[in-house]
Amino acid sequence: MPSLTVDGARTRAAALSVQSYDVDLDLTQGERTFGSTTTIRFTASSPSSWVDVKPDELISVTLNGTAVDVTGLNDGRLELTDLQPENELVVVATMLYSHDGEGLHRAVDAADGLSYTYAMSFLDAAPRIFACFDQPDLKAPYRLKVTAPEEWLVLGNGGATQVSPGRWELAETKPLSTYFVTVVAGPYHQITDAHDGIALSVVSRQSLKDALDREAADIFEVTKQSFDEYHRMFGYRYPFGEYHQAFVPEFNAGAMENPGCVTFRDSMVFRSAVTDGERSQRARTIVHEMAHQWFGDTVTMKWWNDLWLNESFAEYMAHRVSTAATRYTDNWIDFAYIRKWWGLQADQRSSTHPVAADAVKDALASLDDFDGISYAKGAAVLKQLAAYLGDDVFLAGVNAHIAAHEFGNATFADLVAKWTEAGAVGLDDWAQAWLRTPGVDTITASRTATGIKLTRKAPAEYPASRPHKFTVGGYDADGRSTTVDVLLDGDEVEVELDPSALVVVPDAGDDSWAKIRLDADSLANLAAVLPKIQDGVTRAVVLNSVRDSVADAELDPKLGFDVVLGLLPTENSDIAVATMLNWANLQVLGVYLPYEPYRGQLAEVLRARLETVEVGSSVQLSVARGFARFTDDADRLKGWLAGDGVPDGVTMDADLRWIVTLQLARLGAIGEAEIDAELERDSSSEGVVHATRCRAALPTAAAKERAWTQIMTDADLPNYELYAASEGFWHPTQAELTAPYVDRYFAEIAGTEKLRSGWVVATSAKLAFPRYTIEQRVVDRAADLLADESVAAGIRRSVADSADDLKRALAVRSAFAG
Repeated sequence: MPSLTVDGARTRAAALSVQSYDVDLDLTQGERTFGSTTTIRFTASSPSSWVDVKPDELISVTLNGTAVDVTGLNDGRLELTDLQPENELVVVATMLYSHDGEGLHRAVDAADGLSYTYAMSFLDAAPRIFACFDQPDLKAPYRLKVTAPEEWLVLGNGGATQVSPGRWELAETKPLSTYFVTVVAGPYHQITDAHDGIALSVVSRQSLKDALDREAADIFEVTKQSFDEYHRMFGYRYPFGEYHQAFVPEFNAGAMENPGCVTFRDSMVFRSAVTDGERSQRARTIVHEMAHQWFGDTVTMKWWNDLWLNESFAEYMAHRVSTAATRYTDNWIDFAYIRKWWGLQADQRSSTHPVAADAVKDALASLDDFDGISYAKGAAVLKQLAAYLGDDVFLAGVNAHIAAHEFGNATFADLVAKWTEAGAVGLDDWAQAWLRTPGVDTITASRTATGIKLTRKAPAEYPASRPHKFTVGGYDADGRSTTVDVLLDGDEVEVELDPSALVVVPDAGDDSWAKIRLDADSLANLAAVLPKIQDGVTRAVVLNSVRDSVADAELDPKLGFDVVLGLLPTENSDIAVATMLNWANLQVLGVYLPYEPYRGQLAEVLRARLETVEVGSSVQLSVARGFARFTDDADRLKGWLAGDGVPDGVTMDADLRWIVTLQLARLGAIGEAEIDAELERDSSSEGVVHATRCRAALPTAAAKERAWTQIMTDADLPNYELYAASEGFWHPTQAELTAPYVDRYFAEIAGTEKLRSGWVVATSAKLAFPRYTIEQRVVDRAADLLADESVAAGIRRSVADSADDLKRALAVRSAFAG
């Protein structure tokens, strides 16, 4: 199916202006399909164009009262001819419900058999729901009508009214891009509230009713505080009427910023104990999507190359506003450890790209650049720009941009113009260096007789002169700091800082975007000093430096792993603990280092920390989860499941039980029967996903073949179960068992594009990659696949990124063998 090109979009936008959409959906036709009738009113200055529609059956199309031949539908496009200055197009179709998280997704809750639907129209999924001119710069108001089972609730972008049993009408919206249109329909549990004249609600599946009842107060509090802060900052009231937050099943992204009705993955309605860091992550997601209501929804990009600006702005605002307005204060720690690390890895792969790319890629290819660069690097750069311009100029430009382009479309150049009008100077050079040139600088500290010398080095393949404004910290034996503000606008700068400091940390406040390298003396003193440094952001900067130095084969992974082992006994941030354990799990054990004996060393440190950690704390929960993932003490884990020997303060709730069950499955200490028994205990949809992961992890030939068949051939497998099967499949201790599937991956993965579409294709290709087979032949097989342009772009991108990570692992092993 062809993807819309930027030239095609510009041509159609020049020829058409859309006045309105009337969409009527019938959700009572059964489990497979739904009815969709769309009436589009538009003007045209050209005699011909096309409409986008991807039906199961195209029943009829009428243009200005004249029937259009429906057999002309080709790859989701229907040509329209004899257009008049004023036109009315009516499209009647039967559409397929989806199971991949896009289009109109239908999920059945395993807990009670109830069915739920929600619409995800992002990128090119809207034509799977209704006929439309599917591109971001053809905005129009929408009026939706929905026929649903009488017991269902219906929500959408406009306020919904039930006009008769099972029949709903939604208020006309402000002009929206097609990719924002949503409807949420099902027997959802709803809780309502209001704030500052805005009607609020949260909804979830009925099986999560008790959890939503517990969590609603926190969700509403964050929402209300954020509305107040955004109204203060922007001087422009939220314009979309009601504000619903729907926590929906089997959602691919974290959330989607549909105006008036934001959709979230429903794992954010916590049914089990979670850490403070996970609660703050949910708060930031809420605040992120709220930022989009102004930046992205009220003012929308003209083409997908400016999607980065929507996401970077919302990412920056999520951390800033959460810190300023809510009770959650660990936001920049999370940014440093998790979001920034995600972006730094993306910026060092062969697939790196500018934050702000030229409008050259088609719609689908633009999605390939929707990554940690678009989110985290862009956010870091905007944070630095706000500091550089000053908040008055930064916000004045943003507010003028919103006012000038409300309910329309704009480009990054339009925003730069508003910043310039507000008083900014030199933005073109800044944008060229930071936004239009890919790659990440390396900043290295060295000691001189009188101070510290900082060296800046740009990657050779992407030369640029990027200014960095940050602080350098010097730390003594007690972790006390002396800091100096620095503007690094050349390749070297001398800093007046005592060179006898035990540890010197460039960018100690994590204010820039760079790879940080510590000097030899700092590395030698790190184990003694780092645990005493009180600032969690600074500890994150150091750990990121360690992780990145290891990945670049500059630091022995054994030394990097020792840093983790040294921090874990005292680290008081659950975000930090989770980050270190994830790094060990995904990039160290079985990748940079042999799985044993290092797994055993980590498990022993976690076992000891369980005996000293504060009872009932978030850190205790992180440590308990980590111990369950890394221990080989099957008897102790079985005892936990039976309620024996569980540490005081740890609750063996459903999610922790599944973590334990997964490890027992990997160890071969349990089998199918025990997994089935756990599923009977937790028969929810979440339980089905966990059980799928556990079955894929079993060390038997039959289990692996079953999981592989699901991944590669099952078109009807729900997306979460697909991801779980992929996650459970590979493990360093099962290399001999899974060896035949390495070649099978490269032979079969391309075919999955015919089973699924959109987001899920690339995601499953990444998760199913043989990431623990650290061999050159895997790199070679990946290169062969990448050379085949008939393979879907999303699959090739996932394979390319995974192969890049594999090359780095090979380099690390080569440099530090033995």
